[in-house]
Amino acid sequence: MSKKLEEFVQANRQAFDDRKPSERVWKNVSRKLFGSQTSASLIFWRAAAVFFMALSAYLLYPRLAPGADNQVALKELQDVEKFYFREIADKVEMIESYHGEPNLNGFTNDFKQLEAMYEVLKEEMRIRPSKKVKEALVLNLLIRIDLLNQQLYKLDQQDEGESKTDTKV
Repeated sequence: MSKKLEEFVQANRQAFDDRKPSERVWKNVSRKLFGSQTSASLIFWRAAAVFFMALSAYLLYPRLAPGADNQVALKELQDVEKFYFREIADKVEMIESYHGEPNLNGFTNDFKQLEAMYEVLKEEMRIRPSKKVKEALVLNLLIRIDLLNQQLYKLDQQDEGESKTDTKV
């Protein structure tokens, strides 16, 4: 039977060459070959594209968001530094204004160590700014102020002790 079909097609080839099938025929052929897969594959690719965009946004967000926070942390640190440096300078000046050579009991060494640690933290803040480093810097400043307050208290106690002995004599 296939020989007869081939002979018929060969004999009437010119009649077949000038005609084109209608759109409806192509849609039927496409549906039979691929089924309703064309619309399903289109939906699949759209869903895959949306998933890829959502995944990209999720993966990029943590890298982008902290950068903005880090810049805010740097600005906040500058404001905090101005305030605490002024406080530290005032307290150091008060300690230096005491007459005589007070017994500092390792105060100078502790203070210098804190300053050195502050510089290390400051460099870390320049390289990799973060909120944790900023908090460590602020804590260092607070500890230095506390140390200065303790030293001022000791000097006041010594001064009061000397003035009591002076009034007895």
